[in-house]
Amino acid sequence: MATVQPKGENLRKAVKWITEERQYGSSKSQAELLEEACSKYNLSPQDAEFLTRTLSQKSEL
Repeated sequence: MATVQPKGENLRKAVKWITEERQYGSSKSQAELLEEACSKYNLSPQDAEFLTRTLSQKSEL
C-alpha cells in the first residue's frame, strides 16, 4: 500500500534532493536535475514550475 504524502511533501523532498546533488558535486545540469526530480517525486506541472523558479532565483544570488 502506498503511503499518502501531505500536500507539498514531494516538492520539499525534491528541493532537498536537488540541493544535496549540487552539494555533493553532481555533474548534471540544473535542467537535468529538475527533470529527474520531477519524475522521481511525481511533481505536478505547477510544482515543477515553482521548483524551476525557486532554483533559478537561488542560483542568481
